[in-house]
Amino acid sequence: YKRRETATRRGSAGVGRAAPPPVCAAVLGLSVGLFVVDAVLSRGATVSGSLGPLFQQLALFGPLVREGQYWRVLGCIVTHGGPLHLIFNMSVLYSLGMPFERAIGTGRFLWLSLITALGASAFSLLFDFEVPTVGASGMILGYGGAMLVTATREFRRSILFWLAQVAVLSLIPGISWAGHLGGFVFGLPVGVALRAGPRVFARAAPLLFAIALVVVYLTAHPELRGAR
Repeated sequence: YKRRETATRRGSAGVGRAAPPPVCAAVLGLSVGLFVVDAVLSRGATVSGSLGPLFQQLALFGPLVREGQYWRVLGCIVTHGGPLHLIFNMSVLYSLGMPFERAIGTGRFLWLSLITALGASAFSLLFDFEVPTVGASGMILGYGGAMLVTATREFRRSILFWLAQVAVLSLIPGISWAGHLGGFVFGLPVGVALRAGPRVFARAAPLLFAIALVVVYLTAHPELRGAR
């Protein structure tokens, strides 16, 4: 998340290429495609980190979400504040997200992605209500949260090291620490459900999704929480 101011497979008959995991491929394709479109519409302003006309309709911004533009809580995931932001997030999606989607299956990974994306947006609305926010990294941090619960002890160390690096980066001005934290926090219970097995996950995922929706709605409407 950035606040704006931020395999091949060998078969018996020869060598074939495994199809890319659908969810990650969709996020990657939409992110790159929309970035190109926005860059064209903005006459190159998107490349310098500005939000063009398309991205302005997708970026997370509390006052507009409160007015009913709820698509922004997910639309911001495929919106990025510059080429470096896009490249960094998509490289992590490719190296971390794609193997994880193959490991747990596309259906479960879709639930994970939706829940953590909503969680990231909820925390951004809660702590940075009037700050435009874009990027997929909050959702990706949710992957890290789920993997922290499901990974082996050896791999868990690698995940912890990566999370520590992201925590440091989150302190840089212009980076949405709230989005990162929200995605990670919502990823943890999804990881618990994954670890508990298919039957538990099938019941827990819709419940976690519903909870995420409620939290997003509450954070998008501060007046319901007694805030101004």
